[in-house]
Amino acid sequence: MLNNNISDATKYFIDLRRHMWVAGIELDLRRLIWQIAVTGKYISAKIHESNRKLAGLKNIYDEEQLALDRSSDRILRNQLEFSGFVREYASEELDEIIKIGKGDEKYYITADPLDGSSLVDTNLAIGTIIGIHNEPVPSQGRKSMVAALYITYGPLITMVYSAGKGTHEFVLNREGEYVLSEENITLKQRGSIYSIGGLKRDWTENHARYVGFLDDEGYKLRYSGGFVPDINQIMIKRGGVFTYPALKNSPNGKLRLVFELQPMAFLVEQAGGRATDGTRDILDITAETLDQRNPIYIGSPFEVEKAREFFAAGKD
Repeated sequence: MLNNNISDATKYFIDLRRHMWVAGIELDLRRLIWQIAVTGKYISAKIHESNRKLAGLKNIYDEEQLALDRSSDRILRNQLEFSGFVREYASEELDEIIKIGKGDEKYYITADPLDGSSLVDTNLAIGTIIGIHNEPVPSQGRKSMVAALYITYGPLITMVYSAGKGTHEFVLNREGEYVLSEENITLKQRGSIYSIGGLKRDWTENHARYVGFLDDEGYKLRYSGGFVPDINQIMIKRGGVFTYPALKNSPNGKLRLVFELQPMAFLVEQAGGRATDGTRDILDITAETLDQRNPIYIGSPFEVEKAREFFAAGKD
């Protein structure tokens, strides 16, 4: 790996391809990650030309699909189809897994092509979430996931990736290259912010007690409504917790295990953090269906372990 203490002046000359090569990541995986990163530039261009109008359709989960959602999925799928590395593609926007390879490719891709697209009209940051597996999905992330990344489309376009050798951030520069910004992101044992989804009136008793603890400890609320920007905030601030809990009328929460939670848990664990549904590590949960949802507490070790304590103390 590259030196953790390299100067700011030096690291901006280290592009994504060189970084992965020095890290010793397997060649085909390097090429695949690079291709997905490049695809992020095409999605970003589509976002910038968006007129914010709805496509007039709903996806398989009965959610309105923005034109951007559908365009982003199409861009990503088309790029991966000709990569030569991907056998199957599973997207949050599709109702089935798509076979896009010849049958002998190494990798299986999961994608949330445009997380937080409902924030487009307010001009807040949104993103793309990718999981890369070496066996078919749905599956247990701990066994099948070999890499994950997310791309944030905000004031800067950034990509955070891990291939099991730490978690690293790259910034897209004016020349169109992803250059190293932060290597080996490491979360502090304890942070000072929290992001929390779900209506307070629907919280379970255990979750309400947990949030009360965070409030009493002086944690600051920082919630955008987008999973990518909120996780990215925890990464860049080096700590804190994001939670979308089990709710009284939605005991499995809202976020999807395969498309959202597994990739983010992989990235956060590689940064020294934790991810749990309150009792189990997210990466230890075997996904039975593509639509499977789970509660999530993800971030610094202290906050996530504290959530486990509240749930272990009593069941709702």
